[in-house]
Amino acid sequence: QVQLVESGGGLVQPGGSLRLSCAASGFTSSSFGMSWYRQAAGKEREFVATIRNSGIAGYTVSVKGRFTISRDNGKNMVYLQMNSLKPEDTAVYYCRAGDNWGQGIQVTVSS
Repeated sequence: QVQLVESGGGLVQPGGSLRLSCAASGFTSSSFGMSWYRQAAGKEREFVATIRNSGIAGYTVSVKGRFTISRDNGKNMVYLQMNSLKPEDTAVYYCRAGDNWGQGIQVTVSS
């Protein structure tokens, strides 16, 4: 059974940092591109970042230069390092692999 479990969310002040983790099980994550999405209250889910099997990464414009996606295929993990966080980064963050989604984790940026 494919499962994606996010961790590392929480409350942080503007300008702070958080590192999200996504643990994959039930499949070999190295076979998939892995992505992060987010959904703010009252808004549609949006793409944040993706990383291919090759390690090539892509980002939405609003997070480029602040967020870094990485993966550890040996551990079946994908990460999202988020720096210089802004209140508009507040959302539920989801890990995605193919058609599979995690349950999401809350990130709140507020003073």
